[in-house]
Amino acid sequence: MRSYCAIYVDVGYLIASAATRVTGTSLRRGVTVDHARLIEGLITQAEEDSGLPLLRVNWYDSGARPGGMPDVHQDEIGLLPRVKLRLGRINHSGEQKGVDLRIGLDLATHGRNRVVDVIYLVSGDDDLTEAVEEAQGHGVQVIVLAVPDHAGRPYAVARHLQREADSLILIDPETITATVRSVAIAPGLIPDTDAASESPEESAPPTESEAIEETAIGDSAIPGPEYAAAASHDAPAAAVTAGPRADETTAGGPSSPGRPDEEAGGPRGEAVGIPAAGEAPDRESATDDAHPRPVPTPSMLANKRPSAVLPPKAAPAQSTLTWSTTTGHTGTVGADGEITADLVDAVVRQVVQSWCASANPETLIELRRGRPFIPGDLDRTLLLDLSSRSGVSIIDDVTRFALRDRFWEFVDRIRLT
Repeated sequence: MRSYCAIYVDVGYLIASAATRVTGTSLRRGVTVDHARLIEGLITQAEEDSGLPLLRVNWYDSGARPGGMPDVHQDEIGLLPRVKLRLGRINHSGEQKGVDLRIGLDLATHGRNRVVDVIYLVSGDDDLTEAVEEAQGHGVQVIVLAVPDHAGRPYAVARHLQREADSLILIDPETITATVRSVAIAPGLIPDTDAASESPEESAPPTESEAIEETAIGDSAIPGPEYAAAASHDAPAAAVTAGPRADETTAGGPSSPGRPDEEAGGPRGEAVGIPAAGEAPDRESATDDAHPRPVPTPSMLANKRPSAVLPPKAAPAQSTLTWSTTTGHTGTVGADGEITADLVDAVVRQVVQSWCASANPETLIELRRGRPFIPGDLDRTLLLDLSSRSGVSIIDDVTRFALRDRFWEFVDRIRLT
């Protein structure tokens, strides 16, 4: 009987670890993946390492559609040659279910039946250790194939799993670099927007997009097409924001040249220059003597809506530090396992920036309206990233609260444009 090798891929581990290597955070939506090239790279490495032909790649992931059904991307992966799609499901809390069980059952069953001689396990989950031991008991070699960090160490592989596996090798870093890309703009292409470098006197007045953001943050909706239409036709004065009273303006009216909107009595983003009831219309803002023409803002005329989400500017330092998870005192992350506010800031900033790269104004509004509840994938990413960067496996409640509070502070600083 011919000998084969096989690859069992815990996709959650693979993509989250690769995303951490590329973007600094394990948020999966922060990266795009060329799955075909990534799988081909894993196959090449396994065949060269074992000297055996590949039987199959088992691809374990959660079905992205309700009921554990695959989405379009997962369907494409399932159609790749020598790839078997094995899907779990996502529960109502956004947690992955059934994936680890499928991996463990396949390890035990395939080992018992001696389907292959060498299994490459792309995972770091300690829960799979007993299944690895079961496969080994039937004469199958199990090798952990791990994602490397920038220091050349395996990323997020449980020590217990490393000890029980026959060996551990690292995925070729070039494979990760060539197939996993950040969806965010490269930092060198982003203009310096450090708010701390601007003095109050030098700060520019709020832009029109910032005025729209003010509307988007609150419960009221962004002005829609019907409002723009009302403002751009012969609508009654009550349909748009009224301008200043006659006793507050000069004969030239607020739309006179050289008069800024603030001097005309109306804040930025509001329509000004509309005569009140009983007043004569200004000649510059009327089509005839009987029907005054409103003067809407440019955003109303163009029905302009915010279309992009920008990461927050530089945030002020925290006034309090996170308590140590070991001694109850603040300090620097190191062998003592202490977590400082600087580390919390770094983790939150990286997660929020990665989230912004794939978000839109609607998802930002939805996130803010759901406060204080953080979506499950974001909450898990925050805790996982903090744990991996601090070396602390169990984050205490005080630190969790500080982490989530800081998350909302950064979310409040996200801008729309």
